[in-house]
Amino acid sequence: MNAAKRYEIFRRLREDNPEPRTELVYSTPFELLIAVILSAQATDVGVNKATARLYPVANTPEAILALGVEGLSEYIKTIGLYNAKAKNVIETCRLLIERHGGQVPDDREALEALPGVGRKTANVVLNTAFRHPVMAVDTHIFRVSNRTRIAPGKNVLEVERQLLKFVPKEFLLDAHHWLILHGRYVCQARKPRCGSCRIEDLCEYPEKTAID
Repeated sequence: MNAAKRYEIFRRLREDNPEPRTELVYSTPFELLIAVILSAQATDVGVNKATARLYPVANTPEAILALGVEGLSEYIKTIGLYNAKAKNVIETCRLLIERHGGQVPDDREALEALPGVGRKTANVVLNTAFRHPVMAVDTHIFRVSNRTRIAPGKNVLEVERQLLKFVPKEFLLDAHHWLILHGRYVCQARKPRCGSCRIEDLCEYPEKTAID
């Protein structure tokens, strides 16, 4: 895919959604961090329902740590893998207090040192909370990048590097959100909605006619 096509793709996505946002509900970097940890193998809708119960009661590292694993589990038990996630969140809260004065670090290495925080989660926090020009590649972004040929790659790290290389700089801060929303609602895994796709004419998917 050439640079002109990539530019037009992101221009259209920006035109349709000038200020894209994560669908996770949060009001602080800490709330976002916890929501993203909880969102692994879970839907944003499910996470939002759980945090709507949790955050009015506890939305700081100190308050969640005070709940303990069992107490926290009661609020998030509707989310998959909630036991493991509760342990990670409690330990993350403890480390935030001990190492960072209760604040979410604006730093990849420090974020990835927290339990339950991998590269993707760190990138989401860095981009969404702190507005770093980084790219969190989830299953939706991996699929869209490969299917359209915006930034093909064999694994998530390769796709991340390709996106950082090929996405025009003026779109980089919001590209994560545009791509994830496009994958979630239009370029879906099983039945892509090609007929209603804003960038259909720019897509280079080799089997596009087979999935229309």
